Amino acid sequence: MSSMNAYLKEVFKWNKEMRDFLESENIDENNELWGKLDRITNVMDGITDQMSTDQLEEISEQVEELHEEMEAYFNDRLQLGNIYVNETSVPIGQHVLPPLPYGYNALEPYISEEIMRLHHDKHHQSYVDGLNKAEKELEKARRNSDFSLVKHWSRELAFHGSGHYLHTIFWNNMSPEGGGKPSGPLLKQIEKSFGSFEKFKNQFTAAAKEVEGVGWAILVWSPRARHLEILQSERHQLQTQWDTIPLLVLDVWEHAYYLQYKNNRGDYVANWWNIVNWQDVEQRFQHASQLKWKPA
Repeated sequence: MSSMNAYLKEVFKWNKEMRDFLESENIDENNELWGKLDRITNVMDGITDQMSTDQLEEISEQVEELHEEMEAYFNDRLQLGNIYVNETSVPIGQHVLPPLPYGYNALEPYISEEIMRLHHDKHHQSYVDGLNKAEKELEKARRNSDFSLVKHWSRELAFHGSGHYLHTIFWNNMSPEGGGKPSGPLLKQIEKSFGSFEKFKNQFTAAAKEVEGVGWAILVWSPRARHLEILQSERHQLQTQWDTIPLLVLDVWEHAYYLQYKNNRGDYVANWWNIVNWQDVEQRFQHASQLKWKPA
């Protein structure tokens, strides 16, 4: 009996440590790990001095199962961390144009090869060049302690940097095998945040069509509110919301569609849904949703 009591004491201690860990990680209360801990707690609360062998075996099996779940969770977190730890940083002023993940004509008939070549090779390249120029000028200002043009180069940094990063997301958000709807945790979160996938799609479509002037429609994850939002961004960096992570972006600058759709932005937006790469969006959501700030 003494060995059994020692085992139960260790289980109680481990259960508390796991609860403290999940709380420190801001793990959603609906996560199944919480449910498993609760089931073990219920079993433990029902234990008496006359605990049977079957009860002990039940506890052992559940603890072992949860051990495996937690190990898998740690492995996932380690893999997530390696994405950032093992990647080298970009030296100041040395950003490069990323290659398209498909051919220039791969998105036809929805987006023509002519548009893709112009959009990627010319417009995106100009944002890369502008970002590099701004970073180098600001580096020179720091070196010379001359900040007389800091306002100008800070604006250039925001404009071209946002243009570069949004376009990098945009290319990967599309695929020749795209379309349809997402699945898994992303779909559940969309339904939770917007009511249904159709309601989300309708709002995103309307936001894209109604961007004033030129800019973007952007689906973001808010680590502080812990839900999804749809934002509009004029140009690349105006009218947006800080402390959010872009998941799905749609470029509605005229250079993204005018050669093919002329001034009919609505048709461009409607056809774009046929090439949305939900697998990429789901992967971005998987990583982004790990980040959760204290609600405010």
